[in-house]
Amino acid sequence: MAITIRHMEDKDMDGLCDIYSISSVLENTSQFMHLGSKRIGQLFSSSDLITLVADLDGRAVGHVTLFTRQKPKEKHIASTAIAVHPEFHGRGVGSMLMAEAIDLSDNWLNVLRLELEVNTDNAPAIALYRKFGFGLEGEKKMATFKSGQYADLYLMARLASWHQV
Repeated sequence: MAITIRHMEDKDMDGLCDIYSISSVLENTSQFMHLGSKRIGQLFSSSDLITLVADLDGRAVGHVTLFTRQKPKEKHIASTAIAVHPEFHGRGVGSMLMAEAIDLSDNWLNVLRLELEVNTDNAPAIALYRKFGFGLEGEKKMATFKSGQYADLYLMARLASWHQV
């Protein structure tokens, strides 16, 4: 049972719906409970994004999405979002997804700056991002609503490995 990383296909919607039906996943995203398959499908249907999935025997157990920019002065920037089914936390799935997303960004998409937002209390995600070279750039106070209260977000980013300072 090896996990492979590949481009998202229509057949992956069941796995993604499963992931986004779990409250512990949703509390660390900007999404809300009870999205439904139609709404989840809409989240992954834009032409401005690229979604990769972690595939285990035909089941999507995680994803990473790159949101590209279309403004001429921002085409060198992409944002990223990642989610892994809790059954697969701690098994390296997030690292596999992030490594592939960074390779795609750095070596195929000509993305100089990859950025994200993360809840300040999401220590496992912050550790993953730091492992892949993301640095803390700022904090947005009371920027999201989580578990019945306002919560803060960190702004994190990394520059492509080919960039010379």
